[in-house]
Amino acid sequence: MIRLHDILDAVAAYIPDADLEPIQKAYIFSAKSHKGQTRRSGEPYLIHPMEVAWILTQMKLDVASVATGLLHDTVEDTVATLEEVEALFGEEIREMVDGITKLGKIRFQTTEEKQAENFRKMIMAMAKDIRVIFVKLADRLHNMRTLSHLLEPKRVEIAQETLDIYAPIANRLGIQQMKVELEDLALKYLKPDVFHMIEERIAKRKVHRDHFMQEVREIAQRELAKHQLSCEIVGRTKHLFSIHRKMEAQNIPFDEVHDLVAFRIMVGTLSECYEALGILHALWKPVPGRFKDYIAMPKQNNYRSLHTTVVGPHGERCEFQIRTREMHDIAERGIAAHWRYKERGRKIDQQDEMKFKWVRQLLQWQRELDEPAEFLDTIKLDLFADDIYVFTPNGELKELPRGATPIDFAYDIHTDVGHACVGARVNGRIIPLRYQLHSGDTVEIITGKQKRPNKDWLQFVRTSRAKAKIRHYLRHEEREQAEAIGRELLDKAGHRVGVSAAKILKSKEVASFMVQHGIKDVEGLLATIGYGKMTTDEVLALVIPREEWQQAESVPAPASKMSRLVGKITRRSHSPVKISGISDVLVHFGKCCNPVPGDSIVGFVTRGRGVSIHTIDCARVLASDPARCLPVEWNVEAGAVRIAKIRISCVDRPGLLAKMTEAITEQEVNIVEASIRTMEDQKAVNVFSIEISDLNQLRQVIHALEKVKGVIAVERVRG
Repeated sequence: MIRLHDILDAVAAYIPDADLEPIQKAYIFSAKSHKGQTRRSGEPYLIHPMEVAWILTQMKLDVASVATGLLHDTVEDTVATLEEVEALFGEEIREMVDGITKLGKIRFQTTEEKQAENFRKMIMAMAKDIRVIFVKLADRLHNMRTLSHLLEPKRVEIAQETLDIYAPIANRLGIQQMKVELEDLALKYLKPDVFHMIEERIAKRKVHRDHFMQEVREIAQRELAKHQLSCEIVGRTKHLFSIHRKMEAQNIPFDEVHDLVAFRIMVGTLSECYEALGILHALWKPVPGRFKDYIAMPKQNNYRSLHTTVVGPHGERCEFQIRTREMHDIAERGIAAHWRYKERGRKIDQQDEMKFKWVRQLLQWQRELDEPAEFLDTIKLDLFADDIYVFTPNGELKELPRGATPIDFAYDIHTDVGHACVGARVNGRIIPLRYQLHSGDTVEIITGKQKRPNKDWLQFVRTSRAKAKIRHYLRHEEREQAEAIGRELLDKAGHRVGVSAAKILKSKEVASFMVQHGIKDVEGLLATIGYGKMTTDEVLALVIPREEWQQAESVPAPASKMSRLVGKITRRSHSPVKISGISDVLVHFGKCCNPVPGDSIVGFVTRGRGVSIHTIDCARVLASDPARCLPVEWNVEAGAVRIAKIRISCVDRPGLLAKMTEAITEQEVNIVEASIRTMEDQKAVNVFSIEISDLNQLRQVIHALEKVKGVIAVERVRG
């Protein structure tokens, strides 16, 4: 168990002249604030902030950061206030604690909205002071280490959020040690059977692997010494999540993952990195296409190293990472290893701003994107990306995520270039817009004056910038159409009763109605009518008593499509979905995302086909105007059964199909359709359509299939 003197000794070791009083005061304040509180494990709550502070000392952060680690939950989980924190510790620590504190006291309509707003606040705080995210990561790491004490649904939710957001942030900050541990812990709770399978297989090979690593180290050390190169060589087993990711990416079982070990060579100077690389390639044959020079072209997080894979002793592949000791320190601890604090405020200076331009991108998205689901989708897209490097015709270097297309490249140059993109040349050759760019490509964009973004582009563009700009354009265009339709409908309705649409819209009654319902302007009201979310009859009734204008009409006013939809009792008396608490409304489910009970969902008002139900992160919904979305929820009383699809990659061997179907039926799940396809490399891909009652049952089926020997990967198919 960590004690105060452990934390103080650790800080004093790397900051000899540090004033440790703020840490001591923070410990006393935290102990008093959390007195009597316990964690789910039954341990005193104070253990958690102590562990967080200890993690921060291992990152060698300053006194203010460590004190914030001790204080980070006091405002959120106790009666302590930010004013008290500022009075005792000053404005600097108060702002950091505020940046960490979640928005727990604010009520949100959905979990996604709460999560998105928490990230917005964290990003704003991170832009002011990058140390906020270090404390948040330390907090998440200790929570992940103690996740077993929570119930499974909560464990899965936190683990998925960690994999989606926090591990990629640690990667972007270059904190590899933390990124690796977060990914492995997330895998442990998201796919426990896969985690334990890989863990057991690695443990069985430990003796052989240790002997092999020792042999490789001795040979490499001896050869480098012949050339008077002083170095340190460390061998390690790749972490479990990276092995799992490779199995899934290449559709291979564990037994076919050959490069399980990697070696790091630390040398003294930059030139010695390239000298060591040449010696290794002369010693062992390099594997083509596996060399990467992150020294000449560092990653966005300032990671610098040479990567190469060679065919080592006994024909086994070995990966080597060659770097200086300074590069290694930055690779392990990221920006925390070299962050230079200046005046109060700790803003990013121009030199470091170039290394962390993604922080600016996150700030831009949080300003531009109002929808929580779209904001989270954009963040995940931005954080997960591996990088490639391509060139403009003038030789300017552009950094894009792996899988980026010419359209991504066009939007990276300028929004107008992206909107007008009609084609592209890569290395002088005309290529399709879906083409995935590769490092070293020279890209030239072809534009057309009448060209406009295509909705289909959203299916294959890779960058958050391109997606956001395309969605914004399409929404703007769709909204203009809705406004035009709404104006036309209101003109016709006004003509029936002898009142102009302009007079209706200028009335005090309509203005008051718009304020009450949060409609910003007249255009917004017209769009609401055009989308079918409000009828012209309802607008007329605000200005003219209903009996007067109804008498003036020669025929009854026809209701809008939306009013007919909501007013109609559906043929299915027990709908699986409730809209505004009403379950008897005609709905249909989007085939694009195929939601099942337990998924976070949203309703989408269609023209003439009622309300379409989609998952909250469905690409079609994210690309559409939020004004057409309705809050919906699953009707748990209906007990509806939904069809879900799962894709299983496995080895092609007799009897395995029977074992997979048995694993599914043992979960009391019915298979309604199956598609089996064998591949040339002794693999098979199976797609099953199954009847499930909720998301938990689907997870149980996936876990059961992952236990079947010979199964490589199991995933849910959305479309």
